[in-house]
Amino acid sequence: MGPLLRTVELFYDVLSPYSWLGFEVLCRYQNIWNINLQLRPSLIGGIMKDSGNKPPALLPRKGQYMANDIKLLRHHFQIPIQFPKDFFAVIIEKGSLSAMRFLTAVSLEHPEMLEKVSRELWMRVWSRDEDITEPQSILAAAEKAGMSAEQAQGLLEKISTPKVKNQLKETTEAACRYGAFGLPITVAHVDGQTHMIFGSDRMELLAYLLGEKWMGPVPPAVNARL
Repeated sequence: MGPLLRTVELFYDVLSPYSWLGFEVLCRYQNIWNINLQLRPSLIGGIMKDSGNKPPALLPRKGQYMANDIKLLRHHFQIPIQFPKDFFAVIIEKGSLSAMRFLTAVSLEHPEMLEKVSRELWMRVWSRDEDITEPQSILAAAEKAGMSAEQAQGLLEKISTPKVKNQLKETTEAACRYGAFGLPITVAHVDGQTHMIFGSDRMELLAYLLGEKWMGPVPPAVNARL
C-alpha cells in the first residue's frame, strides 16, 4: 500500500483570474503529486465583504499592475488569459453569482464534470471576453465542456433552490473560516495540520508543505502535451 493521499482544497471563483492560474497548476499536478484535489466553488464577493477587502482593480495603480501582470502570467503559465475589454462591467457590475451557483450545482450532481465546466467558464470571461451571467451563456459553457443540453438545463433550473444556494453559502463561509480575504485559497491538510495559502504564486510553498517536487507552473509531463 502506498502513502495516503493528502487532501488539498482549492476555493475559487471564476471571476478571479488568479483563481484560474492556481486551478490549472493544481489540475496539472494532481496526478504528479500524492494529493486528493477537491474543487470548492465559492463566492468572492461574499469573502471580500466578510473580510472587509476590496477588489485590487478599484485602486488605479493596482489595476494597472494587474493588467500588466496578467500579460506576463499568460505566457509563464501557458494559459490564454487576458483582460475583458469592459473590466468594470464584467467584474464589478455583473459579478459571478449565477455562474458560481451553477458550478455548485455541478459539484453536487455531476462532480466529475466540475473541472471541465469551471475551465470553460474561465475561458469565456477571461479569454474570449464572453458573458457568464446570462442563462444561455452558462448553458453554452456547460455544453462546450461536454455536458448534454438536458444535463445543463436541469442544473440551471436548480441554481435558485435552497440546496444549491445554501451549499455555495456554506463553502464560502468555510473559506472565510480558513482565513480567506480573497481568492484563490489553497488549503492543504498534511500530517494532522491545516495550512491555508493565498494566491496562485505560492505553489512552491505548497510543494514544500507536501514534501513534493516543484517543477514550475507547467511541469514537464504537461509541457510535452501543450
